[in-house]
Amino acid sequence: MTGGNESCTAGPVSMSYLTCLTYILEEWTGVEHIGDYLSYAFYIVWVLFPLVLVFVLPGVIVVLFYISILVLLIYKRKNELKEAYSQDFWAGAGETLATLWDGHGRIWHGYELHGVKNLPKGPGLVVFYHGATPVDYIYFMARLHVTQRRHCSVVADHFVSRLPGFKILLDVFGVIHGPKEACVSTLKKGRLLAIAPGGVREALFSDEMYTILWSNRKGFAQVAIDAKVPIIPMFTQNVREGFRTLGGIKIFRILYERIRLPVVPLYGGFPVKLRTFIGEPIPYEPNMTAEELAAKTQAAVQALIDKHQKIPGNIFRALMERFQTQKKED
Repeated sequence: MTGGNESCTAGPVSMSYLTCLTYILEEWTGVEHIGDYLSYAFYIVWVLFPLVLVFVLPGVIVVLFYISILVLLIYKRKNELKEAYSQDFWAGAGETLATLWDGHGRIWHGYELHGVKNLPKGPGLVVFYHGATPVDYIYFMARLHVTQRRHCSVVADHFVSRLPGFKILLDVFGVIHGPKEACVSTLKKGRLLAIAPGGVREALFSDEMYTILWSNRKGFAQVAIDAKVPIIPMFTQNVREGFRTLGGIKIFRILYERIRLPVVPLYGGFPVKLRTFIGEPIPYEPNMTAEELAAKTQAAVQALIDKHQKIPGNIFRALMERFQTQKKED
């Protein structure tokens, strides 16, 4: 071939590099008009790649979970002989994982945490809206550990403990599954405890309208009353734009109600702006009923949504908010 983009071979016929490559492939494969097939293939890839990507990105979170588990297993093996002499066997591993997740939140979502001053010095029940994944809670927990050296346990659905390899992760981070007595006990030990009353149903079937799906649940309110602790409402801006589900398809809702497992497909992993806002605490009042406290808490979480979330949520807008500045609250 000669220099430039003038010819492929010496001769009377001049061809561009692309034409030349197509000619060579036709000669090599024996397929005529191969250029048309290649153009069609490139078009299919161009159209399908974004669609495939939005279902692949959620896997990054799953990979991070298993990296976390691997770190714990390595740490446990390395320190088995020192366990008898350690006051806090998992302290180093917890520090490592908090740093890992906080770094991911900062880089991928520009994660911010506002209103930390609203957390009590002692025990308290943090009540939050559940996104399609609990990734925002993980970022909150990691940031709280890194900046405040505080730990917040969380109540999770029973199916989480049945995920392969997850038991060690749940044990280290104090994830509990209830019952009410275990939650009260955690709070009476002076710890923070978090719960999303909407649970898996809210995660799967709420949408970009950020509808709270708590039904008539008031068990969390009774826990706060029995432990005599305040409730702290919390909400993460754009949490529905980072990950979404196909929960609007009726068959998935029917299937979930029958088997009570999160079989609804998830997509997203978009690097949208995430900001977690911690609202003012709802103090313990001995004369308030669980029904009244639950309603007051839902209203507080709804107020955070109304204040900090544009409805309906929009993925492109949430992406653009990565480039906007906002006055820091703390």
